Amino acid sequence: MPRPKTKNELVELSTKNYKRLLDYVNSFSEEKLASEFPKGLLNRNVRDVLAHLHHWHLMMMDWYTVGMKGNKPEMPAKGYTWKTTPDLNREIWKKYNTADLDDIKKQLQISFEDLQKIIHKHTEEELFEKRRYKWTGTTSLAAYLISATSSHYDWAYKLIKKSMK
Repeated sequence: MPRPKTKNELVELSTKNYKRLLDYVNSFSEEKLASEFPKGLLNRNVRDVLAHLHHWHLMMMDWYTVGMKGNKPEMPAKGYTWKTTPDLNREIWKKYNTADLDDIKKQLQISFEDLQKIIHKHTEEELFEKRRYKWTGTTSLAAYLISATSSHYDWAYKLIKKSMK
């Protein structure tokens, strides 16, 4: 499906890509899930990838909360710029690299549902109109939500698929 252009497409693609990712992850044995990805990748295993998604969900929700109050969120995170995102991703990896996979899956499910609630509470115009909210700059709220959901789930699916061969 191409990039969502409506609220229904956003809900459908984010849910579809999330389900595809989790179905794929759940198809592996515990031994395979614990195996390491090839050297050279920041995310070393499935847990790392799912933790990365969860943390970006949390950041998206923080941006949203701060931004919708009329304030400017620190994006992508305090002390980081979009150019230093690789450094931020390393810090995210450090935060979760000893976490339990089942705990991460539960946290990811909760943060996924929380983002879905945000999507559902807005009209199509509120989601897709560019420059509607000061905090989203020249783009739309949907652009941020697409990046944090359907696009990110697709990235994760492809990374895991490539790494689990």
